[in-house]
Amino acid sequence: MVVTVSRERIELLPGSEVILRYQTWADYEALLESRRDDAAIKICFNAHTQKISLMAPLPGHGNRSRTLAELVTMLLRRQNRDWHGFDPVTLKRLQEAGAEPDACFYIQNWRAVLGKERIDLSQDPPPDLAIEMDLTSRTDLDVYQTLAIPEVWIYRQVGLMIYVLTPEGYQNSLTSPTFSDVDVKTLLPQYVERAWNAGSSVALREFEQCLKSL
Repeated sequence: MVVTVSRERIELLPGSEVILRYQTWADYEALLESRRDDAAIKICFNAHTQKISLMAPLPGHGNRSRTLAELVTMLLRRQNRDWHGFDPVTLKRLQEAGAEPDACFYIQNWRAVLGKERIDLSQDPPPDLAIEMDLTSRTDLDVYQTLAIPEVWIYRQVGLMIYVLTPEGYQNSLTSPTFSDVDVKTLLPQYVERAWNAGSSVALREFEQCLKSL
């Protein structure tokens, strides 16, 4: 298996994960730079644990994350809400943490990030919702807590976990504050897996019909 991680080059086979320990913010920034435009490799940094994780997703990861993001946009349209989405995006809090969610949505503050090539969390608000696929690696919620993202969805083993940020940290929730009138935890995984097994267009058409009955 080819695994190369250095300041000059990053090369991971799909489905690979590499953990680097005792790393600094400078190490993290150097790896982001060495990755260049290969956004398929995701890099996460936690200053508290001094850990950098690198992951190269499999095709099922990308298909499921794209489907879940499209289902979110369909729900937002159903509610007649405005939003601005990013996929991919690097979210950083200087010297503290960095993450690259599979998708994220600005809903309350969507106007604040229009036209921005980079998100600077020292000036810009965090996204309202971040989505992660834990098919190759495990999401570090401590990182997202440092980034102060109000709601994080983690798709894992054909199930959707909803985490809501509170003063005590993230709490596992049965409902989504963003979509309080829809049982997304039960409903959305059905269509994520339907897309993988029957085709994206099939699943999205079926979900559109489902929304008419809600």
